[in-house]
Amino acid sequence: MRFSILSIFPAMIENFISHGLLAKAIENKIITVNIYDLRDFARNKHRKVDDRPFGGGAGMVMMPDPLFNTVEAIKGKEPGKAILFSAYAEVLTQKKIKELSREEHLILVCGRYEGVDQRFIDEMVDEEISLGEYVIMGGEVAAEVILEGVSRMLDGVVGNPESVETDSFYRDEQYGFPQYTQPRDYKGLLVPEVLLSGHHKDISEWRRKNQKQRRSKQ
Repeated sequence: MRFSILSIFPAMIENFISHGLLAKAIENKIITVNIYDLRDFARNKHRKVDDRPFGGGAGMVMMPDPLFNTVEAIKGKEPGKAILFSAYAEVLTQKKIKELSREEHLILVCGRYEGVDQRFIDEMVDEEISLGEYVIMGGEVAAEVILEGVSRMLDGVVGNPESVETDSFYRDEQYGFPQYTQPRDYKGLLVPEVLLSGHHKDISEWRRKNQKQRRSKQ
């Protein structure tokens, strides 16, 4: 699977993909990650990618030209689904992650400042996704969430497929359960005896009964 990530801070993504299972997935050619510096596609003397909003207001807005140029260059080589991260979009779920993992090429656009020129959104973005009802400084963190979540769904990225299949939210109403490891006795806090019994049926039943539940909104 291929990922194209557009950012004004490409080093943030480069550092992220150089560790752990993502680095191994790239090394094993399970995924390909291409990172594009939007400033390289700015057709102005100072590689400017933002300007003041028409109509006034605080902050700056990302200009359409560098964004159009970058996505057009990418899609000119290979079709792909362009995704922009927005606080006003559909909130990301595991169901959406699984859906995205069936794509061949995702183009992840990392916005910054007060937002992105609407003309780019209207003409070039296939889907908008939100991490939740809050605002962060840019789309890089959101792109990393998509990159890691989608990659986890791909065969060969995680060594044991059962680790993925037992993930919380992998199926409807599937949640995790309390986990324990060595030592058995830590400061007088003991591991539940059933987990030490070796009886798989009893362990499965205990895990089912102690399945974690989503906390309700206050």
